[in-house]
Amino acid sequence: MLHRIIPALLLALAPLAQAQDAWPTKPVTMLVAFPPGGVADIVGRPLAAAMEKTLKQPVVVVNRTGAGGAVGTTAAAKAAPDGYTILMALSSITIFPVSDPMNGRPAPYQLADFAPIALVTADPTVLVVAGDSPYRTIQDFIAAAKAYPNQMNYSSSGVYGTLHVAMEMFANAAGIKLFHVPYQGGGPAVAALLGGQVHALASGPAAAVGQIKGGKMRALAGWGDKRLPMMPELPTFKELGYSDVEFYIWSGVFAPAATPAPVITRLREVVRAAVADPLFKGAMEKVQTPISYLDAPEFRGFLAKDAARLKVAVEKIGKVADK
Repeated sequence: MLHRIIPALLLALAPLAQAQDAWPTKPVTMLVAFPPGGVADIVGRPLAAAMEKTLKQPVVVVNRTGAGGAVGTTAAAKAAPDGYTILMALSSITIFPVSDPMNGRPAPYQLADFAPIALVTADPTVLVVAGDSPYRTIQDFIAAAKAYPNQMNYSSSGVYGTLHVAMEMFANAAGIKLFHVPYQGGGPAVAALLGGQVHALASGPAAAVGQIKGGKMRALAGWGDKRLPMMPELPTFKELGYSDVEFYIWSGVFAPAATPAPVITRLREVVRAAVADPLFKGAMEKVQTPISYLDAPEFRGFLAKDAARLKVAVEKIGKVADK
């Protein structure tokens, strides 16, 4: 009897194996949980274009925005685990499983719902003000915030998003109270600063460097452990005496956790090739964003460490009334 069952089982599994070997046979969707103009979009679009060369199928970028990245990230977590939906995420992916339960809501997803594919970039955020702002140094900004508590405001990509957490890290360390104005992504948050609607913004360097060079923004300090090569004159918060103020806005590729192992392996190969492609390298050089590639095993370790650090930061922010 057994000799009849085994061939039948192998026959039943054959189409699945062939489908995985043939992947992809149709376009792949890359969900970006933020609007155009932010870091995830700036990295995701050229990465998708480079991936198409290897896959021989379109990689279509879809901006699924809302709730500081939670909407698009949740959609990716719930997508069919077949390799045809992947996620270009930022470090905020680790935040919502902590922040929502803290505010009495069920977590929209867990990190375990995702299979890490690769880390692509990792840049420290920079604090920027408008180019015509009266604040020329971080000391000027802090002095004004202390003189006018809760009246100095800043934009962000959303409540508990990467830019919100970074600014609150700084505010807590400096002993100041700032007024938070959340937007639906990094692009709108930058536009709010340029439009004079807010005083400051924590921005990824890629999203701000052009405006800084053009004189429309002024950078006051950086969240890295060392100065940015693209802004060697910009001091870090650590240099300024705020040892706990360190934050990186990183971008990485994920797939739903139950995606078949052969497809995960293929995705890893494709992303590895894409980050080495001259097309992608040129795009990152244009926005002065260094590639910080880590393959899945190393990325998992990086992710665990960053998630633990951000959990502490989010718990310090505490409960926020509206999201």
